[in-house]
Amino acid sequence: MDGLTKIDDLGQPRVVIVGGGFGGLALAQSLAKVPVQVVLIDKHNYHAFQPLLYQVATAGLAPDNIVAPFRKVLGKQKNFYFRLAEVQAIDATAQVVETTIGLLRYDYLVLATGATSNFFGDKMMQEYAVTLKSVSDALELRNTLLANFEQALQLGDQEQLNSLLDFVIVGGGPTGVEMAGALSELRANVFPQDYRELDLKQMDIHLVQSGPVLLKGMSAEASAQSLADLQAMGVQVWLNARVKSYDGYTATLNTGEKLVTRTLIWAAGVTGAPVAGLSAECLGPGNRYLVDEHNRVMGYDNVFALGDIALMKAAAYPDGHPQVAQPAIQQGRLLGANLAHLLAGQLMQPFEYSDKGSIATIGRNRAVADLKLFGREYHLGGFPAWVAWSLVHVLALVGYRSRIGVAFTWAWNYWSQDKGLRYIIGQVKSEPVVDAGATAGKAIS
Repeated sequence: MDGLTKIDDLGQPRVVIVGGGFGGLALAQSLAKVPVQVVLIDKHNYHAFQPLLYQVATAGLAPDNIVAPFRKVLGKQKNFYFRLAEVQAIDATAQVVETTIGLLRYDYLVLATGATSNFFGDKMMQEYAVTLKSVSDALELRNTLLANFEQALQLGDQEQLNSLLDFVIVGGGPTGVEMAGALSELRANVFPQDYRELDLKQMDIHLVQSGPVLLKGMSAEASAQSLADLQAMGVQVWLNARVKSYDGYTATLNTGEKLVTRTLIWAAGVTGAPVAGLSAECLGPGNRYLVDEHNRVMGYDNVFALGDIALMKAAAYPDGHPQVAQPAIQQGRLLGANLAHLLAGQLMQPFEYSDKGSIATIGRNRAVADLKLFGREYHLGGFPAWVAWSLVHVLALVGYRSRIGVAFTWAWNYWSQDKGLRYIIGQVKSEPVVDAGATAGKAIS
């Protein structure tokens, strides 16, 4: 039974791709001229550029700057079909996937479901922390951030006030570092104008990293520079520390230190998002599918996995490739070529990751970059690294509209030192603070 009856049968092998992230989108595009039917399934109807979610969360970019509808990006591809749904299970024997809108037959199945936040079994942390894995997360965080300051104008109790103005970021990777830098810039350049009644010296930004360095995986120079820049911007960095518990109000570190905050941003770790139905033996550490050098899931001939959900062990990457965009994109493109080889009765080519380096921004004219070009490594910091970061991210966006929009917005933000998208639309994470006694005293006379 094929529940998606409105998908035409082209009489060609059907490639079903689950997830339209970097890997899934790259694969769909690479199959444009291959004699197959491409069906992409995703719970959203757009591709989101996740590296810039933090800028949506801090009012630097609008959501439509970093999203691209699948039907717009791939609409001219004659063999492409999209369905808005979630995949619930896989029946590898019958070669069907069960979705929220019915069953779908496949000849080749590609899992590109990505990763989700890993709270390491901490239920309270999962309930109260704010994550940054989707556009919805970014909007909720922006709403919460701005709503906290609006509430703070009405409070007189100092501890309650601090709980709204202070922020704790867990995780010293690129997301945590960039988020801390963006909040610091809001504190320095934007909030003093918007909230003149508040003493912004009371706004504390804490970045908690469990290891001894920030930006683990980048060079020692990049780690040291990012730490120095954040500290110069007034961010309190806690190295070799972790948040032991969080109840929505107090974050307790393993050192015994207690940080009062109503906004804890979780950027500490991820775990794979596998789909039910495949054998337990094909799952490796981190809930990632074990794949061979062709991205084929172990134990299956026609099931593949890409990107964050795929664990491909290689000599240079014994624990798998980094869970970032470039490995996913490169795997998607190669798998598209390999499926064409497979249909033609030719040998598939093994995947070899071409590491172009890593880059992270801290703030205005502050960034770090480890670039690998023409067989050499280059370490940049400060303004040159910031320019490189900006160019890399603009060029990596999907579609000219997004590239032009982001470039223009960044140019305006740089010139004005302002972030104009400071509006609250939708839900917030934290509950309203009740302080009736102070409200009367803080009212505008």
